[in-house]
Amino acid sequence: MASFENMLQLLSPYPPGWGGTLLTGALATLAISAGAYVIGIVIGLTGALGKLSGNRPISVVLNLYTTLIRSVPELILIVGLYYAGTDGLNRLLQLAGLPPLEVNGFVAAVAVLGFVQGAYMTEVLRGAILAIPAGQIEAARAFGMSPFLRFRRVVLPAMLPNALPGLSNLWLSVTKDSALVAVVGYQELALATRLAGASTKQYFLFFMAAAVMYLAITLVSNAIFKLIERHVRRGQPALA
Repeated sequence: MASFENMLQLLSPYPPGWGGTLLTGALATLAISAGAYVIGIVIGLTGALGKLSGNRPISVVLNLYTTLIRSVPELILIVGLYYAGTDGLNRLLQLAGLPPLEVNGFVAAVAVLGFVQGAYMTEVLRGAILAIPAGQIEAARAFGMSPFLRFRRVVLPAMLPNALPGLSNLWLSVTKDSALVAVVGYQELALATRLAGASTKQYFLFFMAAAVMYLAITLVSNAIFKLIERHVRRGQPALA
């Protein structure tokens, strides 16, 4: 067991400490998670509106997408989409007479996680829209609002309070799922922790440090989402 002074030296942000590597990994985790979350919201909102549009072919495609993504473990999806997607893209480029493309690890991680998040976002946002009283949307339609204006002034403000608990859970989920991108070789917090532990043989120390960082991300995220929820619920009666 390392002494307290030894632990402090190992966790130092400056060499020979590994604290800087862990902090860099934590920043990479946040960057990957934020990028994937934004992509997921865009896909989810598009998917939710598509499912509620009444267009049968679109609904069938979206139902297939959400069912497949939610039924397959994220690790299999990440590995499969990363390698199969890259190979498929390069084959298409080869057929077009173009040179192969080397996909950046960060871009691939964000794209794959965003695609996975989109399936869960679709169902969360669809449920939030369905929770809006139909009379509000009918009244907006009766006033002659365009679909975009109706969405901006009626659907979005009424949807957000219902969607925020699910969106908060999905944000915390993607911060944990970002650890899975280590299997494709991109260094985020989980991979940085394993490297530090393997180099120093102090696995317990560095995994505890990583756990504290994940906990800090969760606590700060919870505080931010509480502020957002308080803002979007302003004027509404307080829940008992």
